[in-house]
Amino acid sequence: MAFRSLLLIILIASLSFAAGAQDDVRLRLPELGSSADALISPQEAARYGAAMLHQMRALHKVLDDPQVNQYLNDVGYRLVAASADPKQKFTFFVVRDSEINAFAAPGGYIGVNAGLITLTRNESELAAVMAHEIGHISQHHLERAFEASKKDAPLMALVLLGAIAAGSTTRNGGDAGMAVLAGGQGLLAQKKLNFTRADEAEADRVGIQTLAQAGYDPEAMADFFQRMEDTLRPGSGGISVPALLQTHPVTAERISDARARARVLEKEMAKHPVLPMDQQQLEDITAPLAFVKDPTQLVPHQGNGDPPDHSFSQFTLMRERVRVLTGDDNQLLGYYAKNFPRKDFDTAYNHYGYALDLIETGQPGKALGQLKPLLEHHPQSMALRLAMAQALFQNGQRKAAFARYAKMHDDAPDNHAVTQAYAGALTQAGSRAQAGKAEAMLRPLLDDSEDPDLYQNYARASEEAGKPVRAGEAFAYASYLSGRPFDAMQQFRRLLNRHGLDYYQRARIQSHIAELTPLLMELRKRHVDTPDHHESSDSSDLGQDGVTQSGLCLAKSCS
Repeated sequence: MAFRSLLLIILIASLSFAAGAQDDVRLRLPELGSSADALISPQEAARYGAAMLHQMRALHKVLDDPQVNQYLNDVGYRLVAASADPKQKFTFFVVRDSEINAFAAPGGYIGVNAGLITLTRNESELAAVMAHEIGHISQHHLERAFEASKKDAPLMALVLLGAIAAGSTTRNGGDAGMAVLAGGQGLLAQKKLNFTRADEAEADRVGIQTLAQAGYDPEAMADFFQRMEDTLRPGSGGISVPALLQTHPVTAERISDARARARVLEKEMAKHPVLPMDQQQLEDITAPLAFVKDPTQLVPHQGNGDPPDHSFSQFTLMRERVRVLTGDDNQLLGYYAKNFPRKDFDTAYNHYGYALDLIETGQPGKALGQLKPLLEHHPQSMALRLAMAQALFQNGQRKAAFARYAKMHDDAPDNHAVTQAYAGALTQAGSRAQAGKAEAMLRPLLDDSEDPDLYQNYARASEEAGKPVRAGEAFAYASYLSGRPFDAMQQFRRLLNRHGLDYYQRARIQSHIAELTPLLMELRKRHVDTPDHHESSDSSDLGQDGVTQSGLCLAKSCS
């Protein structure tokens, strides 16, 4: 539970000025990379990216769903394993935004908007966009953009690096970062970091190469951009130009070049096909894969085509899952019900999406009716099995639900989505023994996760299991991961004041406080607002001893 460096928290927390003032924050993030390595280390870049993700969570802009995260990172690391820089650690996540866009940020953080995922027709199209963003990072375009920008604002150098992932409320921000002017109330000024045509062409070239090496259709990039250009151009039914086209301008020449390069690669790979790697080879060439529990999933498929759009696949299921979990539940009920009479819409994955929406709207009985025939045809689908167990549990059929959860956990003990769903059901069941089992199941997952929902679930299980201190620590860390460092400190301080702490509990909590204290003191020193703390309301309540008027101690000497 190591807390981040001083500077990164200062910079990223400054971005949260908009958290309370603007509900429609648009998060369109650019990329960072070359001689800038002299100004920021890879470790620091990773910290900036992590803090960016925390602040996006504070703005409720991140979809933290175990199934979707697992799928997106499986696709992402399949590409990374075939990329020019397989040792770079990446984190792929879904942004709760209907805008059609994707972006890269310092430290290998790549966000894909929900709107883009729901628009893609197959996994190759999704992979094409992700491969393009991976190309921006592996070719150090972020650093080049930063190098160019610092000529205009030399004193903004480190600030710009930390703020590169901030959103803009304007529609022409694109891959432009928002530079934080540290000081005062965290005033902001937009600073564009536009990629050059050469950067975009290089990201296309490297991305197409990565696509092909990973076993995807190398023409998918040209196909996707062509379709967007054809159907989403200005004036076509009142649809405005997607952010992705604003930030990655598409021309006939660019599409033609991408298609020609893809066809050359297809001919080359027909002569020299990519041989699948075994698990050991994958582990040897890639960074530690926190999200990928079965590296054999990264092995390229034989052939580079995708199944047709009406087929049943993990891609189509997860596309519908993203649609449901980021959309309006009641509108989606009408969307599914109204379109089922269409023959091309009456597909397994649309029935899955409808079942999920029924679960979300508290209609588990109807959801079961959708899921039963699907499972008869696809009994091994983990997504369908999880949905069935969830519907059964919500419908009051808990014995049947637990039997299904137990079987899935036996079949896939390393599957985070299964473990979290099973543990969540055990915690809700209400008995201390079941909560204790849930706590024991979730604890190992904390080692390689920075998912605040996982910490929240672990905290609830610990609380029900009679472990209030463990619960308190987990709740506090979840607040930190969600971009609320002051809330986290208050929770740790309250824990430290509990009676009956043993030596180890007290030492753990004191360690958390010692790590978090200098970060909060620096935030206060620079009068930086965060979603959980506003300097303007109590800017004078921090005494020299580090204790606020509200009793929150921010000094290392506090005991």
